[in-house]
Amino acid sequence: MSDEKPSVEVQTKATRPPQLSADEKRLLGVRRIQKSGKPEFRRQESWRYKKLDPSWRRPKGIDSKMRLKKGGRPKSVEIGYGSPSQIRGRSAAGHEEVMVFNVEDMSKVALTQVVRIAHVVGKRKRAEIVEKARSLGLYVVNPGSVDEVES
Repeated sequence: MSDEKPSVEVQTKATRPPQLSADEKRLLGVRRIQKSGKPEFRRQESWRYKKLDPSWRRPKGIDSKMRLKKGGRPKSVEIGYGSPSQIRGRSAAGHEEVMVFNVEDMSKVALTQVVRIAHVVGKRKRAEIVEKARSLGLYVVNPGSVDEVES
C-alpha cells in the first residue's frame, strides 16, 4: 500500500490571453499570407551532400551561382521576406511570449505578455509557476498536465 494522495488538477489557464488591436490582427493576416508564399531557404548544395545540413548559410563563394542569384537556383534570404515590424517575433496567435525557467522569472512578465514555461522545467516547479501565474492573472501557453505535487 502506498501513501500517495489523490492528485488534484490545478487550474492552468488563469485568464484569457491579452487582446489584440484591430491593426495587429490585420498585420497577423498579412504575415500569414506573406509566409505562405515564402520559399524554404536552403543552404547551397545541401541537397547534393548528405553531410551538409539544409539550415540556411549565406553563399560566399567567388563563383557561386546562388550568390549571383542565377535562375534555377534556390532563393536567398532578403529583407523583403520579413514580417511586419510591429508583430515581428510574436507567436502565431500574435502574443508576445516570455520564457520562464523558475518562479522568480515571473516578475519579468507584464500583463500584456503571455508565459511560456521552458521545456527543461520539471513537474514540481511547473506546478509552482502555473499557480503563481494564476495568482498574477497571467496566461500560460504550455501548462501541460500539471497535478499538484507535494513539496
